[in-house]
Amino acid sequence: MNNLKKIKLFAIDSDGVLLNDTYSPVIKQFVEKRGIEYTADIERHVWGSPQVVAGHNMALACKLPYSGEATIKSFFKERDLYLKSHPVEVMEGIEHSLALLKETGAKIVCYGGRNKEYSFDKFLHQFKGYFDLEIPYVDINAFRPGVYEIAHDIFGYNFDEVVYFDDINRVAEVCKAFKAGFIGVPANQSHNFQKAEMEKNNVKFMVDKFSELNESIINDVDCLLAQGSFWD
Repeated sequence: MNNLKKIKLFAIDSDGVLLNDTYSPVIKQFVEKRGIEYTADIERHVWGSPQVVAGHNMALACKLPYSGEATIKSFFKERDLYLKSHPVEVMEGIEHSLALLKETGAKIVCYGGRNKEYSFDKFLHQFKGYFDLEIPYVDINAFRPGVYEIAHDIFGYNFDEVVYFDDINRVAEVCKAFKAGFIGVPANQSHNFQKAEMEKNNVKFMVDKFSELNESIINDVDCLLAQGSFWD
């Protein structure tokens, strides 16, 4: 399937797309333990933000007298406990979809909010052959959501030459602003609001799991990007 007209890079979020979501359940747990209802607004302003910003926003939401740094440290302590019964796992069937993307001849990069040693080397090492040899992973914590930086600064591509896979609508919003490609894999646990947010944002392409990606979706995305009508 090496016949793409436009796409030069596929950028894939790690947590929530290639790996199971072990963050939003703990955000919900964290705020509810402090007597605060988990809402779409909290999910938007905490999840997918740089760590210190996420901590700051959780402190504001929960009316905590602590800094963002202190709050995010408390959050990660709670997440460590959560992981004892809900460990990080590779999502089923991702190798088939990675192989499908690899066949296009475009580059593939993984990105996430933790360092490469934690997110990529520890959990996705067995799939490294599918990713770009020089830059297989980008840590975007310092510049979330990373759409601009991955396309423009790191790979030097036009925005409409890159397709992002992510589970949160914030990334879709930024892709829309830059006219980059986007395929949603919306977080779909019972407490999540991301699918509804993507629908309101008129995201055209969504799959429940990354493993559901198929050749038809890739070709349709590529065609719309080539026509300049992806977000029309």
